[in-house]
Amino acid sequence: MEQERKKFTARTDLAIEAREMAKEKSRREEEPDGVEVETIAREQYDLTRVRIRNEAGSRTMGKPVGSYITIESQSLKENDIFSHEAIIKGLAEELRELAGLKEGDTVLIAGLGNWNITPDALGPKVVSKVLVTRHLEGTLPEEILRTVRPVAAVSPGVMGITGIETGEIVKGIVEKMQPSLLIAVDALAARRTGRINAAIQLSDTGLAPGAGVGNKRKLLSRETLGIPVIAIGVPTVVDAATLVNDTMDRMLEEMTNHAEKNTVFYEMLRSMEGEEKYELIRELLDPYAENMFVTPKEVDAVIDRLSGVIASAVNLAVHPGLTMEEIQQFQA
Repeated sequence: MEQERKKFTARTDLAIEAREMAKEKSRREEEPDGVEVETIAREQYDLTRVRIRNEAGSRTMGKPVGSYITIESQSLKENDIFSHEAIIKGLAEELRELAGLKEGDTVLIAGLGNWNITPDALGPKVVSKVLVTRHLEGTLPEEILRTVRPVAAVSPGVMGITGIETGEIVKGIVEKMQPSLLIAVDALAARRTGRINAAIQLSDTGLAPGAGVGNKRKLLSRETLGIPVIAIGVPTVVDAATLVNDTMDRMLEEMTNHAEKNTVFYEMLRSMEGEEKYELIRELLDPYAENMFVTPKEVDAVIDRLSGVIASAVNLAVHPGLTMEEIQQFQA
């Protein structure tokens, strides 16, 4: 048990980073067994589709079998309207294909997270900008109803506020409402600081509320809810221990490259991994080694913009007759 406790594992919720870590561990150029990857470079963003096809791939990646789609762009951090519009359209297209909705299907959107903590407020902020229409059935002209889909949205909060598991709240709503699809939006954690607020991940495997900060709750998935679940997440924090570990890795690599080979110092640098690094990280971060997360100082403005991008993409994907211009007018 003591030996297992000392094994350091970098924390990430992103499939593209899990894939990078798997390749680093195996030191092979080819993709891990049971994993397929497609990367497309577009003018405004990079698109990566990771498909975990079997249990072997799932074990290697540490993630359930399914599809993971990631859009990456540094412009997500900035107030770049032109780039954001292209990202919204690309995200809506991927979401539409992943959802496979039929005419008349009802969609429930759950904005997970704590609205009182900015890096964790992405889900609730998205819900506040989503076009909800389920309550309008029977009150609008037929020609208008044909352009929208029955959509409901909820921000269930977190157990520290409500005293209720998020999974319990969502399951109760699903059982009563019986939607065709759940779209769950939550904040994630990344391994690389460059991906903080600069990536959006879609997956059809569900999610565990609070996973980004290590507070895993009941899984929201097809198995637990009985309906398809699409998860949308943005890495808004990096685990401090992971950040220190990766910084140490880069420093050790650089020092090893410049050290004289076959010296005591060179061999010490090459052998410093595993338990030694874990213990050093614990000493550096004590007493917060397991509970410290880092986020950029401009996170308030960035989360506002990101929530607008995701809400616009969701609106565009689920409402068949709405245009980008009409959605932007609604959110104005």
